Order: sequence, then structure tokens, then C-alpha cells
Amino acid sequence: MSLVLEAIRANAAARPNGPALTGAGVHLTWPDLQREIEAAAAWMQTCLRDLPPGAPVAVALDNGPAWVVIDLALVFLNRPSLPLPPFLTAAQRDHALADAGACLLVGPSATTTDPISAVVAGAVVSARVLSGAEKLLHAGTAKITYTSGSTAAPKGVCLSQAQMEAVAASLVETIGAEFAGRHLGVLPLGVLLENVAGLYPTLLAGGEYHARSLSDLGFANPFRPDISRLADAVEAVDASSIILVPELLRGLIGFLAFTGRRLPSLKLVAVGGAKVSPQLIAAARAVGLPAYEGYGLSECASVVAVNTPAADRPGAVGRVLPHLRLETAPDGEVMVSPRPFLGYVGAKPHEGALRTGDLGVVDSDGFLTITGRKSNVIITAFGRNVAPEWVESELLAQPEIAQAAVFGEAAAGLCALIVPSRADLPGTALEAAVAGANARLPDYAKVDRWRLVPPFDPSRGELTGNGRPRRAALHQSHRDFIDQPA
Repeated sequence: MSLVLEAIRANAAARPNGPALTGAGVHLTWPDLQREIEAAAAWMQTCLRDLPPGAPVAVALDNGPAWVVIDLALVFLNRPSLPLPPFLTAAQRDHALADAGACLLVGPSATTTDPISAVVAGAVVSARVLSGAEKLLHAGTAKITYTSGSTAAPKGVCLSQAQMEAVAASLVETIGAEFAGRHLGVLPLGVLLENVAGLYPTLLAGGEYHARSLSDLGFANPFRPDISRLADAVEAVDASSIILVPELLRGLIGFLAFTGRRLPSLKLVAVGGAKVSPQLIAAARAVGLPAYEGYGLSECASVVAVNTPAADRPGAVGRVLPHLRLETAPDGEVMVSPRPFLGYVGAKPHEGALRTGDLGVVDSDGFLTITGRKSNVIITAFGRNVAPEWVESELLAQPEIAQAAVFGEAAAGLCALIVPSRADLPGTALEAAVAGANARLPDYAKVDRWRLVPPFDPSRGELTGNGRPRRAALHQSHRDFIDQPA
């Protein structure tokens, strides 16, 4: 039995008037949510009647109560789901549908010619039968997640419901159910970090989940967010917790610092997806944002370690969740066990510890610090190994710098591509910002030269879906600067 569905059932009996799910003008109590899940499951069962029993159902909906209900209805049916985050390109989306062998696509009902439609949690949605070939998935697959990857053909990660709910239950245990309160979903629900680490723990802990559309949150253009709308949404729902990627945290810090506004309802702002400097955490707390860094991977169902109000060490990513074990290889690579995921679509079942590709150290108190990606490590002309993420985090801790990417393979010194936080910043301010970052770095990791560049452009493949720089694409765009001799 699903822990999340069991929690909904228990709350429906014990708290019949308690709020469970809100958004898009919809306010569902726990019994309402249970009824919506069962009704959506009955509708989808009809849609799936003549389709292969093990084939996944793809979900391409905006954030909202309907997404939540469809997701949980698929859990109820024991049918694999394939969430399609909005940042996937058309090629990546088509690849995911074909690669996973999806048999049905649930999306918004745009026309009256939709073959099958239903009202789910107040929204009209449609189901379209897909004609792709059936694929053999790993036994027990409940969800297949495709990240943006570095190509048009990212790998599908197969996860069981037990694996995902183990993460959610560990988060409730580690953070404390008292922090459930009102959680506002800020990231796309199609991303595991929001689905498994935001939605599921809130429901397990008996909190209220607010699912607003991404445009309502200020993300009509996800790479040019309207931070004022995000702040308005947090204030409007009196949110007690949110999950952000570092770029959104940086934007929210700047907005609050500039306007003087505060968001006192927030008790927990979890931050993940890329390295966060201690200075950024300190800046967040200075404007009243209780920010705590975490670390995870899709292959671990989103979260591996997290700082909490009770156990916090800025600069580290926190202690490993209690259901996992972590060790480091002789070369520093972080390895996670036991069996965090089932395997990739079309590949052999995963066995043994997961080699994450991340470099890290665990201190005597059990806090994990991630120092960089094994594949990204720069070896300078002096033979020193430098993780570019480390240097970039120091650059990004400077309020004058919005984006940065560091290079220097086989070079005598490091160089950086820098996007200023404002177009009208004088050169002296940026020089001071780079100097400020360098002051916190040893000589071998200092930035010797830098170039101002336009914002990294996802349409040119320069950013991943969660805002990480794609180094190969940036190198190609600025080869003349990066590769110039010392």
C-alpha cells in the first residue's frame, strides 16, 4: 500500500474538514482529495481499457490540483507515470514518450475535439492514446523521470513507489512534521524535487499543499522569472515552506533586499539543484529567508542529504537521509546505497551502490560537502585539480554577478564567463566583485581573467532545466576567449 495514499485515507477519516490541496480556485479537504483521486482513477481506467497493462501514462499538465490528482490516481492504479516537465524541448519530450513506451498522454483539454476528456479537480483534461511501441520496464516501476540532460536523448530513470516514498518519509522524519504547514509548489511538479520532496512529504505530514500555475508564480518564462509575483504568491497563501533552485533563491534575495519586503510566514526554504555558497545562505537569512541547502539526484528519487533547522552546516549539503548509506571512493566520488533506483529504461537493472559522479567529503559529524563533478574537474597547467563549481559558487555569492562559468583546463590560470546582475553595473563594481570572490580562494583557484557575456541562453543549449551551465556549449560559444594563450 502506498504510504501517501494511506496518509490521505487516514486524514480523510480523522480530519474531514482539514484542508489538503488548494489551487486554481479549488479547495479540497482530505475526503475531497480522496474522492477526486478515486474518480480520476476510474476515468483513466476507462481510457486504458484496451492498452498494454504495464505501459506508462505520460502527464503534461501545468502545476495545479489536477496534476496532483492525476499523479496520485496513477499510484492508486499501480500504473507507471511519465511526468513531462515544461523545460523539455520538443525533441526531448518525443524521445521520452518513445523511449519509455508511453501508451497514453494526459494533458490540458485545448479543443472540443479531444477524444477523451474529464473534469479533474476543477480542470478539464484530456487523454490521447499514443501509438508507440511497448517497452519492457523494470519490475516495480512507478515513475520514469527524464531530466533535461545534455542531449536530445536523456536517460529515463525508473523508480518504484517505495523508493520515492522512502525519500518522502525520511524528509518528514529528518525535518519534522511540524514544518509541513502550508507548502507552496514553486518548481514544476514534473520535477522529482517538487513531486517527491515537496508534495509527498506535505501529504504524509498532514500539511496543506498549494498548487498554483507556473505563470501565476511568475514563471511564464521559466528562465526570466518575475520574482515579484513569486513573493506575492508566497504572501498570498501564507506559505510556510518552498523549494527553490539557487538561481531563484538569488533572485528572491535581491528582490527582498531592494524592496525591503519580508516573507515572515516562511519557516523553511529548501535549496537544491546546484552548489550553493555559504555566503548565499547567509545573504538569504539576512533578509529573513530560512534557507537550507540539500543535495540529490534523480537516481536517488531526488534527495540524498539535507540541512535542517536542527542540524545545519552552511557550506555542506547536510546529513544523509536515514534510509540511505553513503561512502566515498578512494578518488573522492560519492557513492549511495542501498539500491536507490531500479535502473535506466532499456538497460540492465541497477545493482549495488550508485556512483554519483560527484566528488565529496563527509566530516566527523556526518555532514556531506560536495566539492564538484568528477567529469568537470579542471587540471591546470600547474597540475592542480579545481572543481569549477567551487569557484563559481564564490563568484555567485557576489550580488553583482547573476551567472558564471569557470574554465581553465591545462591553462596557467582560470578564466570565467560572467553575467552581471544588472546591465548598468559599472566595470569597477564587477572588478570588485571578482576580487571579493578571489579573496576567498587559494591562489591556484583564483580567476585571472573574465569576460562579460549575455545571459546564458537555454535555447542555445547553454543551461540545463534547473539552471546549471552546460560547459561544452558555453565553451563553443566563447572559444576565442577561453582558449586564448596565457
